Amino acid sequence: MEHIVLASESERRQEYFKLLGLPFSCIPSLADETLASGMAINDAVEDLARRKAGKVAEMLKNSSAPLWVAGADTVIALEEKVYGKPQNREDAGRMLRTFQGREHQVITALALYNGRKNKIDSCSVSSRVVFSPLSSGEIEWYLDSGEWEGAAGAYKIQGLASCFIAEIHGSFSSIVGLPLREFYAMLRDNGYPYGG
Repeated sequence: MEHIVLASESERRQEYFKLLGLPFSCIPSLADETLASGMAINDAVEDLARRKAGKVAEMLKNSSAPLWVAGADTVIALEEKVYGKPQNREDAGRMLRTFQGREHQVITALALYNGRKNKIDSCSVSSRVVFSPLSSGEIEWYLDSGEWEGAAGAYKIQGLASCFIAEIHGSFSSIVGLPLREFYAMLRDNGYPYGG
């Protein structure tokens, strides 16, 4: 199989690449993660994933091997407000207090650069997550775990935060950070030699 560059250092996305048996390396894009204004949230997240993949593809444009670059980004949305990664513990606590007892959207966008065709395909996947009501003590317990660091919306659904999730509607892998069904379909449709 051909090497894919993951434009991210996300451990969760790396775990999914390993699950799929993909040979890969990580090169963070260092792209500006500010969402474009004036766009629907899904479109803005997809635009960011495309920028991430495109920036790394540009960095590697002189590579002689066939080039594949995957970029992704995940945000949380509640009542048209977007929540990215918390800046600190206080910010994380504020997010968790906002989400507790409510439903929010988790939007993950995926972009794949195909070096053979010099093009980027992209999509976004929106899922819904319902948090149980949380006490102040439960929120502090979660914050003490440190799991919120570097996580969109200040939680990792595949970790300790699963104790607080009442319902999931949509793609679990997308909520974690990489929509596997869509990623596989994108690879297949672009002629990546994987899975027949």
